[in-house]
Amino acid sequence: MTAETSDLILERMMALHPKIIDLTLDRMLKLLDALGNPQNALPPVIHIAGTNGKGSTQAMIRAGLETAGKKVHAYTSPHLARFHERIRLAGELITEEHLTQVLDECYAANNGENITYFEITTCAALLAFSRTPADYTLLEVGLGGRLDATNVIDTPAATVITPVDLDHQQFLGETLPEIAGEKAGIIKRRVPCIVGPQQESGLEVIEAVAARNIAPLSIYGQHWHAYREAGRMVYQDEQGLLDLPLPKLPGLHQVQNAGGAIATLRALGFDNAACEGAVTNAQWPARMQRLKYGPLIDAAGAAELWLDGGHNPAAGVALATVLDELPIVPTYMICGMLSTKDISGYLRPLAPHVTALHAVSIPGEAATLPAATTAQAAQSVGMVATEAEDVETAVGKIVDVDPHARILICGSLYLAGNILRSNG
Repeated sequence: MTAETSDLILERMMALHPKIIDLTLDRMLKLLDALGNPQNALPPVIHIAGTNGKGSTQAMIRAGLETAGKKVHAYTSPHLARFHERIRLAGELITEEHLTQVLDECYAANNGENITYFEITTCAALLAFSRTPADYTLLEVGLGGRLDATNVIDTPAATVITPVDLDHQQFLGETLPEIAGEKAGIIKRRVPCIVGPQQESGLEVIEAVAARNIAPLSIYGQHWHAYREAGRMVYQDEQGLLDLPLPKLPGLHQVQNAGGAIATLRALGFDNAACEGAVTNAQWPARMQRLKYGPLIDAAGAAELWLDGGHNPAAGVALATVLDELPIVPTYMICGMLSTKDISGYLRPLAPHVTALHAVSIPGEAATLPAATTAQAAQSVGMVATEAEDVETAVGKIVDVDPHARILICGSLYLAGNILRSNG
């Protein structure tokens, strides 16, 4: 099999529904039934929703489980460089042959009916998971929660809700309580739910949904705490206190994400070694990732090159905090964003930390913001900003001005994926 085989099937799947996003579970349940309901034959499921931190939290839970010797399935989206990244079977990325097989089966079973790309590919992931032995399955919500294609597990082992913020309002609601209600849709009757840091109005909604489902909650700031102290991470809950290394993933927000992962592991009965493995062994690309090789590194010379896929106001705040903690070096942003995002909200907290911004369009993305629009938004929040033809051109312009600069490529997971296809 070649990589092009699955790519061709995925391309056909894109044509099965006129909309990219159409939230409902009806089509999912129909196709899953045609496939023999593989969602009912999975290893114990941990289901993760939230606006920010889902991927990082999942990566840390997986690291903890694998430290304990467990085999773990994991489903995440979107992918960065290759679709195969979305489906990890018992610790390994799905092979091209296996991916092609389950995609073909799902395409045939769907029989040409309307179904979105995310729905049918989620069915393929569940089918693959059901046929491969493992100890746990980690499912990351794609969008929202209540009507997300992953929300087909009747009784997961646990659910996790990471911080909820404003994003995807056109699909999830205009207010934080509305969005929190959609995220809380993954809560199941009598299933424990671990809740990361939340704004009060969102937490009230999550608590109300949990109460209706008699679902025990473990809430940040009430039942568990995670914070940095003297260069270490401290985690505390009713079981006691853990003194841990700082998470391998950089940033204060990752301490809180790690706390959610540890709270989940402890709720499932795992020991301190698993909890330490969660913070020390997790890897998650495009989250303040230092690039190490590729043509961009060659072009950057002595400059630092970083990559981050955050794309909403909360991600901007988190990224600003990371920059504030790094050594003081002139920092230049190369930014490309999608037209559906709050670009000013994302850039505003970053403005004090950035010497200048070079705006780019995201290659191959119909929904990209034009570079000119991104530059105007950056100027409106007080940044010095110019347009660049592409990332490579922007890197060249920056190192011509400052050969020892810190260069941060950011604004979109789609831009990050484009970079990671040839740089890592």
